[in-house]
Amino acid sequence: MEGPEIQFAEATIDNGSFGTRTVRFETGRLAKQAGGAVVAYLDEDTMLLSTTTAGKYPKDHFDFFPLTVDVEERMYAAGKIPGSFFRREGRPSTDAILTCR
Repeated sequence: MEGPEIQFAEATIDNGSFGTRTVRFETGRLAKQAGGAVVAYLDEDTMLLSTTTAGKYPKDHFDFFPLTVDVEERMYAAGKIPGSFFRREGRPSTDAILTCR
C-alpha cells in the first residue's frame, strides 16, 4: 500500500496549576490521524480536544489565512442522554447554530 508514511507519536503530558485549579495537557493519545491534537483537562472534570490539519502543499494565491472552525454541540457531551432510543440527535438548537457562526 502506497501513501504517506505514518509516524507514531509518543504521548506527552504536561501538568501545571492556574490559581487553585489543576491544568493538564496531553498530546499524542487521541486524534492520531490529525496533523496535531491537544487534550486539555481542567480539574479532572472538564476536557477539551482541539485538533488541526493542514494541506501538504501550500497555496500561494491566497492573500489571507483561510481558517475554518467546526463546532458541534452534542447533548451526550453535557451528560444529557435521552431516555428513548434515537439514532441521531436531530436538528441542532438555535443557540448551537448561532454559536457555530
